[in-house]
Amino acid sequence: MEKLTPEQISAALSNLPGWTVENGKLHRQYKFADFIHAFGFMATAAIAIEKMNHHPEWCNVWNRVTVDLTTHDAGGISQMDVDLAGTLEALAKRLA
Repeated sequence: MEKLTPEQISAALSNLPGWTVENGKLHRQYKFADFIHAFGFMATAAIAIEKMNHHPEWCNVWNRVTVDLTTHDAGGISQMDVDLAGTLEALAKRLA
């Protein structure tokens, strides 16, 4: 897995609303109606994440889930991170 160039990352972000780059990682904070919805998002996402075998750095505080994605083996953001961000977006839309 190779690290994406800044141009590739910029192009990917144009298809990932709400995502930015912070500290060299794809970053997004999701806000849900309450804790149950936030936790439901994480539980549902965990199944897809495990299938991809690409695990995020994430945390939950009440109705918010903060996600940071990077590929350690690539030394930065890779296509796997972009793919996982897309998967999370699709799940969040279904659960919103």
